[in-house]
Amino acid sequence: MSDPSYIDDVVELGRALGFRVRAREPMSRHTSFKVGGPADVLADPSEPQHVRALRSFAVQREVPFTLIGAGTNILVRDGGIRGIVCRLGPAMARIAIDEEHRRIEVQAGALLRQVSLRAAEASLSGMEWAVGIPGNMGGAIFMNAGAHGGAMADVVVGVLALTSDCRFRRWTPEELEFGYRESALQGTGDIVLEATLALEPGDREAIERRHEEILEKRRAAQPLDMPSAGSVFKRPPGDFAGRLIEAAGLKGTARIGGAMVSGKHAGFIVNTGDATAADILRLIDLVQRTVRVKMDVELEPEVRVLGEDG
Repeated sequence: MSDPSYIDDVVELGRALGFRVRAREPMSRHTSFKVGGPADVLADPSEPQHVRALRSFAVQREVPFTLIGAGTNILVRDGGIRGIVCRLGPAMARIAIDEEHRRIEVQAGALLRQVSLRAAEASLSGMEWAVGIPGNMGGAIFMNAGAHGGAMADVVVGVLALTSDCRFRRWTPEELEFGYRESALQGTGDIVLEATLALEPGDREAIERRHEEILEKRRAAQPLDMPSAGSVFKRPPGDFAGRLIEAAGLKGTARIGGAMVSGKHAGFIVNTGDATAADILRLIDLVQRTVRVKMDVELEPEVRVLGEDG
């Protein structure tokens, strides 16, 4: 990597353009697992041109560039992340509703829950399914997130992205080629910056009742009182990771350090209070090995692992 003096230069870039940059920021403050060492630089851009400036800087200075969103589906190792971490989060989360044309313009850092709630306030239907998903808009489009019979593919009519060579590009729904938990964005290096959603007129009270049904199911089934990253493993063909893990005898019993397989939902690994990233990684490996031996199924992690060992 180049001389670490680049850190001061990124801080100055943020000051000049008007967005927040923090040096040596603990990632445990910015992930739902509440673990992870420091990022050399954590930047919170608020406009598409800020993201382009950061990515251009990283390319020119040959500095590693890592993109994160809400931090709900990542595990940062205890040694932290070298280079620039660009977070599309609260600073880049504007939501603008055009009720007349039933459109919502959303920045990539907006939480799906907030988009769903804002749509309900405007009596617009089509995003009810997203009220219980903890991620943000950028990641949801990238992977065509969905639940309860709905998905991003149903509502996205346009996307503004930043390409790997730092150009702005607009994607149409046809170009996005949405599939099950996939889109044409994957593998391109493009970063989702903004999206346009098209919804349908709905009854606000009915939408809010649907919200409460979804949230009640989530509260009943998931360990929301403990830090986690949601379902740790992808759904294996024809089965459920949680069922396999429970059948292997690990639900509520498997534990390494402060990391434990949840007793409420076996598909979740939770931080009981003092877990390290290393604890969680070792427990993931234990679960995979046990399910492989006992159930003859290979579980594939869904959580994205970033950074260096401590």
